[in-house]
Amino acid sequence: MSRNGYFFEESGYLKCDTDDGCEAKEETGGEELFDAVNSSIVSGDSIRFFVNVNLEVPPNTAAENESAGCVLLHTSRKYLKLKNFEEEVRAHRDLDGFLARASIILDETATSLDDVLREMLKHFAEDPENTEPSCNFEKIMSTLFTDSGTPREGNGIHDVSEPTGMNIQTCTSHLKFHLLSDTIQGVTATVTGVQYQQSWLCIICTIKSLQRRHVCISRLERPQNWGENSCEVRFVILVLAPPKMKSTKTATEVGRTFATMFSDITFRQKLLETKTEEEFKEALVHQRHLLTVVNQRPSAMSDGHMPHGPKPLKLHEFLNVGKGIFDDIARRFPVYALDFTDGIIGNNKAIGKYITTMIFLYFACLLPSIAFGSLNDENTRGAIDVQKTIVGQCIGGLLYALFSGQPLVVLLTTAPLALYINVIRGICDDYNLDFSAFYAWIGLWNSFFLVMYSLFNFSLLMKLFKRSTEEIIALFISITFVLDAFKGIIKVFKKYYYHGRTGDSYLEKARTDAIPSLGINTTFLMNSSVSRSMSLENQTGTHDVHYGRETAVLSLMLMLGTLWLGHTLYQFKKSPYLHARVREILSDCALPISVLTFSVVGSYIFKEIEMSKFNYNPSESLFVLAPVQSLSIGSVMSAMGLGFLLSMLFFIEQNIVASLTNAPENRLVKGTAYHWDLLLVALINTGLSIFGLPWIHAAFPHSPMHVRALAYVEERVENGHIYETIVSVKETRLTSLVANFLVGLSLLLLPFPLQWIPKPVLYGLFLYIALTSIDGNQLFERVALLLKEQTAYPPTHYIRRVPQRKIHYFTGLQVLQLLILCGFGMSPLPYMKMIFPLIMIGMIPIRYNLLPRIIEAKYLDAMDAEH
Repeated sequence: MSRNGYFFEESGYLKCDTDDGCEAKEETGGEELFDAVNSSIVSGDSIRFFVNVNLEVPPNTAAENESAGCVLLHTSRKYLKLKNFEEEVRAHRDLDGFLARASIILDETATSLDDVLREMLKHFAEDPENTEPSCNFEKIMSTLFTDSGTPREGNGIHDVSEPTGMNIQTCTSHLKFHLLSDTIQGVTATVTGVQYQQSWLCIICTIKSLQRRHVCISRLERPQNWGENSCEVRFVILVLAPPKMKSTKTATEVGRTFATMFSDITFRQKLLETKTEEEFKEALVHQRHLLTVVNQRPSAMSDGHMPHGPKPLKLHEFLNVGKGIFDDIARRFPVYALDFTDGIIGNNKAIGKYITTMIFLYFACLLPSIAFGSLNDENTRGAIDVQKTIVGQCIGGLLYALFSGQPLVVLLTTAPLALYINVIRGICDDYNLDFSAFYAWIGLWNSFFLVMYSLFNFSLLMKLFKRSTEEIIALFISITFVLDAFKGIIKVFKKYYYHGRTGDSYLEKARTDAIPSLGINTTFLMNSSVSRSMSLENQTGTHDVHYGRETAVLSLMLMLGTLWLGHTLYQFKKSPYLHARVREILSDCALPISVLTFSVVGSYIFKEIEMSKFNYNPSESLFVLAPVQSLSIGSVMSAMGLGFLLSMLFFIEQNIVASLTNAPENRLVKGTAYHWDLLLVALINTGLSIFGLPWIHAAFPHSPMHVRALAYVEERVENGHIYETIVSVKETRLTSLVANFLVGLSLLLLPFPLQWIPKPVLYGLFLYIALTSIDGNQLFERVALLLKEQTAYPPTHYIRRVPQRKIHYFTGLQVLQLLILCGFGMSPLPYMKMIFPLIMIGMIPIRYNLLPRIIEAKYLDAMDAEH
C-alpha cells in the first residue's frame, strides 16, 4: 500500500421485497424517473457479505501507482431485513421522534452531494431544538466520506457508487476519492444481477460529539446523477447518531426504519406530490399505518409440541384413549435404528464427541446418585442407601435409554423425591407403618396415575405452559442447587470454624456427637457426619491434633475450586489457546476433570485433614419385595393421596424437562414422545417401588446439558454481540446406555475409591451445574438487563419487539412468581413442600388470565417466543 493510501470500508444495503419497486419509470414533474439499473456485482439470492480482494499488481506497477497516488478501496456488503412495523416497537418510536422534531427540506436546489449535505447540516444548526453545543459540522461533513482528514486537490470526484470488492483505484493529483462511508439502498437480487433503487439514498453516520440522534430528509427539486447505482436521486435521508446507543437505537437501526418506508415506490410517489411539510408528515404517518397493517400475521405455530399460540384444547382430545402413545410410537419407531448408528456409521462420525459425552454423563449421573443415596440413607435410617440408589439409577436409566422416545432426556432421583421420601419416613414413624410397604404403595399409586395421564393424553396440557413459565421452574431448580450447596458449607463452618476446640476432649465429643440431621429443604447435602481434624503421629510418637478450622477452610476451597475449574474448562472452548478439537474435549470433560482434580486435592494432597465423606453401609440384599399385603385398607387409601401428589410432581417435571430438551433452538429432528415416555417412566417406577429402590424421573439441568454436549455449536455476531447457536445435535441412545451401564459397574468401586470424593467437591459440582444451567435462560438474561446500561443490551427479539418498560414489568412479575414458588418449595414445613407442584400448575391461569390485564397480550407472546 502506498504511503498516502487508505483503508476504505463501506457497508449496508437494504433488501427490497417489493416487486414494483425496481422496474418503474417516472417523470420528473410528479413522478420519479427511472428507478432501477442492472448491476453485475453479485447475482442471485446469495448476497450476504461480499469481499473480493485483488492485489495482483506487478512490483514495478505498484511503485508507479504509489507515486501516482494509488489507494485501496474495501467494500463490505450485507443485507438488512426490512423493519417489521407490526412487531418492532422501535420503528414507531423512530418515526415519532422524527415527527416531533421534523427536519424536512422540500425542493432542495443544490445539485452536488456535498452541497445537499451541507444544507441538511445547516438546517440542523439553525433549528433551536436540534442544537448540539459541542458539535463541529465541518468534522461531521468530513466523517460522512471516506477521505476524512485528507487534503483535497482540485474539485475532486463526488461519487456514492459502490466499487466491486476491494479494487486498486489510481487517482491523479487532481482526482481524489470522495465516497460515502456508510449507506443503505434498496436492492432486489435477480438472476441477472442486482437491481438498485436509484431515486433515494439513506446516509448513516456515527459521531462521537453528538448527544442524541438526528434525522433529516431532503427532497431534491430535480433528480441528480451522483454516480453508478445513484443515477436519479430524488430523496436523501441523513441519519446521525452518537456511538454509545442501545442496539435498537443505533444509526443503522434508525436508517433501517426510514429505508423500509422509502423502499415502497408508491410512497415515494406520494411524497413527490406533497406541497408542505405537514403534508409530508401526513404521508409518513399514512405509510407507517400501511406497513403495520401489511405486516400483521396470525400467530405462528412452532413445530413440535409447544406452540406459541396454542389453540384451545377440546374434550375429545383427552377421551381418545391411547392416541398420544400410538402417535409417539409411530413417529419414533421408524428412526429407532438410527439412534444406534448415527455418528458411528456413515460420513458424519462423532465417536470422539460420544466418548466425551459418555464420560460427562457418567459423572453427572453417578455423583447425584451418591448424594441422594447418602441423604436417603440418613433420612430412612438405611432403608434406601447409596447402593440401592446406584442400582435404581442403573436399571431405570438403561431401560429408559433403550425404550424411550426421547433418549436425550436423563432420568435421576431428584431433590423433591428426596423430600417425599423423608416425609414418608416421618409418616411411617408417626403411625407405626412399615416403611417398605407404605413406600411401595405410594409408588404404585403414583405409577397408576401416570398411566392414566398417558392413556388419556394429559401431556397435551403442557401446551399451556409457556416458555416463561418453564424458565421460572428451571431457574427455581437452579436456585435449589445453589442454596443447598451453600447450606452445606455453612453447616461445615458452624461445626468446625466457629465451634472448633482443641484437645482430646473435643475429639472425644466429636466422636460421640450424633450426626446432625439435614433439613428437609437441604436437597443435595450428602451426609452431615462429623468431620474432625486428623491427628498425625510425629517422630517422637506424640499426636499433633489439627484444629477444626482447617476442615472448614479446606472445604470452602474445595467447593469453590471445583466450581472455578469446572466453569473455566466449560468456557475454554471460547478461548484462543490450543487446538479447536482440544478445547472442545476439555470443555466437554469439564465436570469429571474438576471433580477428580479436587477429590485428589482433598483426599490425597491434604490427607492430614480429614474431610467429611458419605456414609456407606453395605446392604444385605438389594432386591427384596416389599410386603405390600401387610398394610390395612385405610393405609392403602392414604397412600393413594400421597401417590396423587407425587404423580403431579412426576407429570410436571417429566414433561417440562422433556419440553426444554426438545426446545426449537436445540434443532432436534427425530420428533417427540411425551405420552409414551410418561408411560415408560410409570412402568420403570413400578418396579423400583416394589423393590424399595428410589424413584427416578427426568432431571433438569442434566437433560439440556446432555443435549448441549452432543451439539455442534457456532458463535455468531449480531450488532457487535456474540451469541452461540446450535447447528445440529447427534441424537443417539449410546451415550445414555453406556453412562448408565458404567454407573452400575460403579458398585464395584464402593466404598473405595468413591469415598475419596469429599462432600465439598459435590457442593462445588452442584454450583457448577446451577451456573451452566442458566445459559440461554431468558428470565435470567432479563434480570441481568436491570444491571446493564442500555448500550449493552443485546439485539434479541424481545428487545426489538417489546418496550423496555414492559420488559421490566414482565421480568418483575416472573421474579414474583419465582419467589412464591421458592416460598413453598423451600419452606421448612414438609407438608407445604409437598404441594408446590400445585403452585406450578397455578402459574397457568396467572399467565393466561392475570398477566394480560397488566401487559398487552402481543408483548407477552413476543417475550414467550423463541426468536
